[in-house]
Amino acid sequence: MSDFNSMIIEEFRANGGQVTTAGFGDRLVLLHTTGAKTGAERVSPLMGLPTDDGWLVAASKGGAPEEPGWAHNLRVNPRAAVETGTATVDAVAAELDGADHDAGWARFLAASPSFATYQERAGRKIAVFHLVRATA
Repeated sequence: MSDFNSMIIEEFRANGGQVTTAGFGDRLVLLHTTGAKTGAERVSPLMGLPTDDGWLVAASKGGAPEEPGWAHNLRVNPRAAVETGTATVDAVAAELDGADHDAGWARFLAASPSFATYQERAGRKIAVFHLVRATA
């Protein structure tokens, strides 16, 4: 994990989900995934857009040409947890495609103009996942 991510995670947890670094505010969640190869828990700070039954997250990796590792991890093992600053919720991930992807991506574009830059820089279609709260 990068030093920047470690710093963001620490600030997130110390302030109940509020992160002033880079202007993130309260729009972050911490995504807990299981490493596809290692089985180790991974924690990634991401913009999480709330839905009626969970959150949308985008595999933008700041516009890098390769996807973040958590996207592969979710495809292999869609069970995850979402830390919101006030609670940690079990979730199941579904990668969006077609019109669902386009609608989810439009929400990211509306939430932050940076996502348009990420898309242009990445040179790939940025995956969008819906993290749905797991039922018992």
